[in-house]
Amino acid sequence: MANFYLRSWHASAGVAAMLALVTMILLAACRSDAQREQATASNPQPWSVRMAESEMQRRGDSFLFNDSTKSSWVYETGFFLKGVEQVWRETGNDKYFAYIKKIVDSYVEPDGKIKTYEMEEYNIDHVNPGKILLTLYNATREEKYKLAAFAVMRQLETHPRTKEGGFWHKKIYPWQMWLDGIYMGAPFYAEFSKMFDRPAGFDDVAKQIIFIANHTREANTGLLYHGWDESKQQQWANPVTGCSPNFWGRAMGWYAMGIVDVLDFLPNDHPQREKILMIFRDMSAAIVKYQDQETGLWYQVMDQGQREGNFLEASASAMFVYALAKAIHHGYLDAEYLPAVKKGYEGMIKYLIKENADGSIDLTQVCQVAGLGGKPYRDGSYAYYVSTPIVSNDLKGVGAFIMASVEMESMDHAAQKTN
Repeated sequence: MANFYLRSWHASAGVAAMLALVTMILLAACRSDAQREQATASNPQPWSVRMAESEMQRRGDSFLFNDSTKSSWVYETGFFLKGVEQVWRETGNDKYFAYIKKIVDSYVEPDGKIKTYEMEEYNIDHVNPGKILLTLYNATREEKYKLAAFAVMRQLETHPRTKEGGFWHKKIYPWQMWLDGIYMGAPFYAEFSKMFDRPAGFDDVAKQIIFIANHTREANTGLLYHGWDESKQQQWANPVTGCSPNFWGRAMGWYAMGIVDVLDFLPNDHPQREKILMIFRDMSAAIVKYQDQETGLWYQVMDQGQREGNFLEASASAMFVYALAKAIHHGYLDAEYLPAVKKGYEGMIKYLIKENADGSIDLTQVCQVAGLGGKPYRDGSYAYYVSTPIVSNDLKGVGAFIMASVEMESMDHAAQKTN
């Protein structure tokens, strides 16, 4: 019910209805807080572990390649596995590593061929799972993971580009760059470049981040539009700027995560590192500016929180918490951002996490999917973004929540050691 209230807040009419709604939210929050305290007392595991365990239990073997279920090499699986990897590193429990390896081994053949991966589609999303190949190669030195990673890299080496050199989002979306694509391609590219001593790759990665900021940033808000069409031919594209018409929360979340993850590998003396940090800091200020002050969460359409139909969205909220928390941890942002980060994370626990009788947890209020163009055509309008399906436990939210939780838990551990 709390999810319904969150979405309905700005759609209610009349003072009496608003007061009644406030009362219901407060009562629901009180009940959920009491239930959460009781459940947490009986299950003291960190939220990152609880979410990873819950999803592993829910999905079973469904992530494994299987002809009958048509499982495939997709970015969502790679994103979730990256979250599980962080739980493995934080806890030191090798069962999480074994889980990751089992899934990837079902796709990667001894010669490095990846089942269901079609390089010729030139879909930047398909690069994202390549990060897990690098993790496994680092940990095991099994040649098949290296061969598979080089196969993914070959996609980037031949991927179609804009005239200035930005990766198209997909071959079927010519001349377009989307914010999402930075997370999908750049961190893998940067890590690969470091692992295999390809310094020219860092220059290319930096350009991708800078290009899309140059084209999509809106000066008055500091926010970035979801996509940019160099040809300015798409129905959704502004005929002057080529930008899509709205600021979608998850698109900015992908971009923010992409930057902080790239910075893990970009050399400290790289000539564009400071420029990228400036882009991230500027964007971070805008992100915090549009944080909902009541809940600490962020809206589906970021700058229109009060507009009818808009809703507080889980994946964007988790991505922002992750990116900002990691940036504070590494010194990219000042500690003045910490209250906003804590408020965002506490808001997720309070408003978006549902605890079940079996001890598992659900992440609610996740936008299932949103994009631009395609069939049926997605016009990037406000009406489009707020009409997208809202689901629980979509991997784009679950993976981000796990990563955000690991960052917050790591921050707590560091504070405890200091004290």
